[in-house]
Order: sequence, then structure tokens, then C-alpha cells
Amino acid sequence: MRINVTYRSLLDKSVSCLLSAIEVYNKPNFEYREETFSILAVNAWELLLKAKLLKENRYKIRSLYVLQPAITKSGKPHKTKKEPKLSRSKNPLTHSIEETIRCLEQKRIKLPKGLKGNIESLIELRDNAIHFTNLDDISKQAQELGFACIKNYISIIREWDLEIELSKYNLYLMPLAYVDNKAVIDGITTDESKRYIDFVKTKICELSEEDSDYDIAVKIDVKFEKGNSFEGIGFRYDPNGFPITLTEVDIKSRFPLTYSDIRNSCRNRYTDFKQDKAFYDIMKNVKMNPKLYYERRLDPDNPKSNKKPFYSSNIFKELDKYYTKKKV
Repeated sequence: MRINVTYRSLLDKSVSCLLSAIEVYNKPNFEYREETFSILAVNAWELLLKAKLLKENRYKIRSLYVLQPAITKSGKPHKTKKEPKLSRSKNPLTHSIEETIRCLEQKRIKLPKGLKGNIESLIELRDNAIHFTNLDDISKQAQELGFACIKNYISIIREWDLEIELSKYNLYLMPLAYVDNKAVIDGITTDESKRYIDFVKTKICELSEEDSDYDIAVKIDVKFEKGNSFEGIGFRYDPNGFPITLTEVDIKSRFPLTYSDIRNSCRNRYTDFKQDKAFYDIMKNVKMNPKLYYERRLDPDNPKSNKKPFYSSNIFKELDKYYTKKKV
């Protein structure tokens, strides 16, 4: 299938831009790490969103341009006819990332709150870096934004079914353990940094449970303990992997939802949800999946103790297969 050249170029440049952001961030010693990442990451998002906007407008390049009334021969603005606004080099100006988002929303493509909040937080960090301050004491918070940025980037490509093959790219940030520990200690922050952190926190507080598919920031919690260093290695599910034992506190954070939480969220999340036999059958199958379901006992050491079921927030990815999500 033939793909529009401009559309293909926007997608390729977007991925290249994000890869560059990750590569710079992962350098062992790079003092402008967070600022450079934010600049390149915002650029990557802008190109990706413009590609989506172009596709939604049937690849009409004018849909990406800033338009203004054309000037008539008499020197007055035309009432209906518009032409692209030109830059200093006489090339057509394209929309900013904020305007691109607004144009997508006019096409009824509204970004999830978590995704939009993450982009807005990255834009704020970029603007601070370019125009005035160098926030050198928020490395940990910036990396949390970076983790969420990459996660959201991958998720939206899959949700929109964009023509990007993700399997050939390594999209991950360097583990926090490799960052200078002085940069991640909670301590005194400047007024500018505090205001920026408060700005991001406000965005996070605006999220609801239904926005769980996209994140503004992914929390990083590093603990240094004596013992075998392999105990601190991050993990993921692998059917052929070694089993890992988690504490009750860890389990509670991984399985935070009750049956009632899921039922109420489904009513707000889906257009065709019904608490019927089909739903009960789905939940019955969920109970067979240890990644999504866990029974906590009042007394973990007593097999006869009362127990209560809890579910992972990832259950909504499973339920999405059976129900239609509401348009945001």
C-alpha cells in the first residue's frame, strides 16, 4: 500500500527525534540531559501529532499550515480566501504543537488527559530550558516524565494504528541507578523548580481512574538495601522466567482495585457495558490470570483465613477487548 510521502516523513522523523532524545539522555555524562530530552521529546510528539492530523485531513498539506486572510489587490484582507502565513525565510508556517492538538480535537480526536498532561509538562520543561531557567534540581521528576512519555508514545501509536514498526527500536531510558545520586536526592529546590513541580502535580491531580491507560509521570522509587544485588533488579513477566516473591505491600500496590471499583469504572469507561452473564464470564477468566487477580488473606500464614479478591489496573486492557470505550 502506497503511503503519502509527507505523512511517512513526519512519522520517520518523529521516531528519529525520540530516539535521539533517549540516546542523549542515556549518555553517562551529559549535563544538559533533562532539558535536551524535553526539547527533542516535544518535537517528536509534535511531528507525530501532525502526521495524525495530516492523515485525518486526507493528506491535505494546508491542514498543517497557519492560514491568514489573503491580501487583495487593493491591499485589504480578503473576506473568505486564506493563504499560508510565511516565515522569515518565506516558507509556510506550520501549527505549533498546542494548535495541532486543538485541530485534532476539532476532528473529535481528543487526547487522553494523562497523555495531554504529560505533553504539557514536557512543553513547560522545554520552555524553561530554552527561554530562561536551567532546572538542575528536578532530575528525578524529569525522568518520571520521560518514562511516561515513552510509554504514552508507544501506546498512542498502537491505539491509532500508525504505520510505525516499534519492534525494531529500543525505547527505554537509562535506569536511575546510573544517574548521579546527587541529582535525585530530595532536598532544597529553587522557587522556579518548586513552581514547575507544583504545575505537574496539578496535572496529575486532574486525572481520574478512567485515564489509567496514559500517564503524566511514572513514579520512580529507588531503595538501597544490603544484600544480594540481584534482589533489586527490575522484572517483567516471562513464562520461562524465575519466580519472584513480593511482600504484601508490593502486592497491594500491584492489585489496588476491588470488584466494585472495576464495575463502577466500566460504567464510566464503556458505552455498551452491562453487568450480565457475559461480564461474569469475563471476570471468571480474569481470576485465572495471576497477572490480573490476587486474593489477599487477613492472615497470610493461615490458609483458612478470610480472603478478599483484588485486581490489577491492567484489567482494563483485557476488558477493552470486549467493550467499546467512550470517546473522550
